[in-house]
Order: sequence, then structure tokens, then C-alpha cells
Amino acid sequence: MDIAQPAAIAALSALAHPGRLDAFRLLVRAGTPGVSAGDIARQTGALPNTLSANLNILSAAGLVRARREGRSIIYAANYERMREVIAFLMEDCCSGSAEICGPLVEIAERACAGGRC
Repeated sequence: MDIAQPAAIAALSALAHPGRLDAFRLLVRAGTPGVSAGDIARQTGALPNTLSANLNILSAAGLVRARREGRSIIYAANYERMREVIAFLMEDCCSGSAEICGPLVEIAERACAGGRC
């Protein structure tokens, strides 16, 4: 489950754009069912061609997956890749200093409250 540095860089680079970050966060909130490309465009206000390019970049970085349902393409966050990127960033966190990384545990616990994770 370890991610190589080039893959982590690709994922972080893909997220380093407001439109792509908005789309990815929307997909993370949507959960495993995912969201159609049209709904992503409506919810983020993205133009279809811009959204298509952004989703292709996120997909190439391994952050989203697409599947066809009838005439729609449904996109969903790749939670495994998201966890790999977060683990990559946290792997050597703070040399064991709890006051630095402790708040991150609290953030994760709040995000997962109520069975959302």
C-alpha cells in the first residue's frame, strides 16, 4: 500500500488546482456511489470541457475512477489512493512528537464520526 514518491507528486500536483480540488472534494463527500459528470459540473459550476480535462488529470493521478452507467459516466474518489497519499505525507511526521501530529488524529476522528468513514 506504499505509494512511490513520483505517484505522490502526481496526485498532489493534480490536487493543486482549484477546480480539480473542488471536484475531488465533492467526490470524497459523495462516497462510493460517485457522481455523474453532469452533476459534478452543475455542483461545481465547471464548464463541461474544463471539467472533462480536470477529471482526466485526477484519473491519471489515480485519485478518481470512472464507470459507465447507461449514457452517463459516474466518477468516484479512489479512497485507497487518497489514503496512500495521506500516509506518504504522514509517514515521518514529527519524529513521534504527539503535540504536532496529535491534532491530525482528532481531525480524522471527527471526519469519521457517525460512520462516515
